[in-house]
Amino acid sequence: MLRCTVYSADVRTAAFPLDCKKINFQPPQIQEFKLSTFNASATGVYLITVTPFKDNGDLDLASTDKMVDFCLESGVTGLTILGIMGEATKLTAEESRLYVKQVLSRVQGKVPVVVGASAPGFAPMSELTKSVMDMGADGVMVAPPSTVRTDDQICGYFDMVNETLGPDVPWVLQDHPVSTTVQMSTSVVLKILKNSPRCVMLKHEDWPGLGKLTAICQAMAKGELKKTSILTGNGGGLFLPEELVRGANGAMTGFAYPEMMVDVCRAFAAGEVERAFDIFDAYLPLAKYEQQQGIGLAVRKHILAQRGVIASSAIRKPGPKLSALDIADIERLTRRQEQKLRDLT
Repeated sequence: MLRCTVYSADVRTAAFPLDCKKINFQPPQIQEFKLSTFNASATGVYLITVTPFKDNGDLDLASTDKMVDFCLESGVTGLTILGIMGEATKLTAEESRLYVKQVLSRVQGKVPVVVGASAPGFAPMSELTKSVMDMGADGVMVAPPSTVRTDDQICGYFDMVNETLGPDVPWVLQDHPVSTTVQMSTSVVLKILKNSPRCVMLKHEDWPGLGKLTAICQAMAKGELKKTSILTGNGGGLFLPEELVRGANGAMTGFAYPEMMVDVCRAFAAGEVERAFDIFDAYLPLAKYEQQQGIGLAVRKHILAQRGVIASSAIRKPGPKLSALDIADIERLTRRQEQKLRDLT
């Protein structure tokens, strides 16, 4: 059971100017808090993992074990697998189940594991959800399909998600219009959350999205919305410090250096806001480089292989390959990052 220092009160209530008397706000106090439960109070870093492959494209289960160990040692409070950057669409249904089983076996309940369950139809969503929950997963994550466009269509879709998942499966609402091409307004997100009693977490990664994040946090602070954990994305947490200031509870995204997000969240939770920004700044150039459209996953897997986390940087076809110049860029950025981190100590 991982432990970390966080605010006992919800920090989001202090992140923007509100009438404290109207919401009975009390200044947050710091206490030690358990972070390994997947529910509406979840905080910290739920790392979006890569899916390791061998050079021939087969699943690499040995590297999967090593990757899980690395994530746990980095201090993450949860894992999210079979996400967009996990190449979930390139796996067969049987491979997906095999991979989930391997991760759960290695985690052994030390942290919650959330599984991406987005699918074109509800039959495969239901099948995968039942399978992974029976294995011991803690919940699933669902994003809207690109086929829903209007507000009514989006809300109607998630009504059917609730029906499909049932009353016993906690789930995450993923708002990532860059990948889904579905733009969910603040009012739509609020309506979905209000209509979904088992949706315990919002994965917020709209871009730009700080205004939306603030509005959702304000709705909770005013009692207009049930308490819901908000973890942010935007790969490598590109806006993580600002999102924490606005009221986010942590991050649910990926980066080849997950310890960055862990350290930023811990520093912020301990009230060391400027240090949180300083830590983030040291990693930002490499995090930014990793977010290039098209080659971002290749960059992440290359760095993880260089760090000895996975045996191969292979991406399943179709997928990009890094050039010699790309690798030289990464080496330069890594050297500069290491120097900046030394300067922080």
